[in-house]
Amino acid sequence: MPPVSEEREKAPVASAEPAEPAKKASRAGRNLPAAIGVGLLLGAAILVSLLTVRYLFIGIIAAAIAVGTYEFAQALRRAAGIRLALVPLLAGGQAMIWLAWPFGYEGALIAFAVTVLACLLWRLPGGAESYLRDISASVFTAAYLPLFGAFAAMLVPPADGVGRVLAFLIGVVASDTGGYIAGVLKGKHPMAPSISPKKTWEGFSGSLVAGVIAGSLTLTLLLDGQVWQGVVFGVAIVLTATLGDLVESLMKRDLGIKDMGTLLPGHGGLMDRLDSLLPSAVVSFLLLSAFLN
Repeated sequence: MPPVSEEREKAPVASAEPAEPAKKASRAGRNLPAAIGVGLLLGAAILVSLLTVRYLFIGIIAAAIAVGTYEFAQALRRAAGIRLALVPLLAGGQAMIWLAWPFGYEGALIAFAVTVLACLLWRLPGGAESYLRDISASVFTAAYLPLFGAFAAMLVPPADGVGRVLAFLIGVVASDTGGYIAGVLKGKHPMAPSISPKKTWEGFSGSLVAGVIAGSLTLTLLLDGQVWQGVVFGVAIVLTATLGDLVESLMKRDLGIKDMGTLLPGHGGLMDRLDSLLPSAVVSFLLLSAFLN
C-alpha cells in the first residue's frame, strides 16, 4: 500500500473545529444580580413598613407565612404525596400571627392548639391511609412556620420594637452575607457535606464575624443594650440561622428537590428565604426580652 501523504494525515485534524472551552460554573451558585435585586426590594418594603407604621411589618410577616405555607404544602405533595391540612394551616397561621400582637405568646399558643385540632378534623374524611403521616406533617408545619413567625410579630409591639426587629433582621442578613462571601472566597472544608455540600467552616467563620459585629452594633446603637449582650445575641443568631439553613437543606434532600418554590428569582421560593429567619425569630424574642426588659 502506498504511504499516506503527510498532508492527508493532517487534513482531518486541521479541518476540525476547535472545541469550545467548558463554561465554569459560577462560584456564587445562583443568579447573583437577581438575588441582590430581590433582596433589596424586600429590604426596602420592610424598612418602609417599620419607619412609617411599624405594625405594617406584622402584615408582611403574615403574608410571608401564608405564601411559605402554601409553597411547603405544594412541595410536600409533589415530591412525597403528603397532603397537608392546608385550609386550617392557612387560617390558623394567620390567627397565630395576629393574636401574638395583642396577647403575646399566650395568644399564639392558643391559636396553635386550635389549629392542630382543626387539622385533625380536616383530614378525617380522607380516610386512614397515610393519616398519621399527613397529620404529623401538618402539625410540624404549624409549628415551623406560623408559630415561629409569631415570635417575629412579638418583636414589634414594645416601644423599641423597630430597633428589635432591625436587630433581628440585620443579624440574620449579616450572618447569611458574611457566610456567603467567606464561603465563596475561601471555602474549602465542608461543614456538613451530606446535608449541604457548599456550606463550609470558612463560611461559618465569616458568619460568626459578621454576626458578632452586627449584634454588637445594633444592640448598642439601636437599643439600650451592652456590647457583651450584642456579642451573645450575634453568636446566637448565627447558630440558629445556620441551623435553620441546614434543616431546610435536609428537608429538601429528603424530598429530592432543589428549591421549595420559584417565586423569588435568584433565591428560589419564599420558603428558601424563611429558613434562617424562622428559628432566629424565636431566639431573638427570647434574648431581647431577657436583655431589654
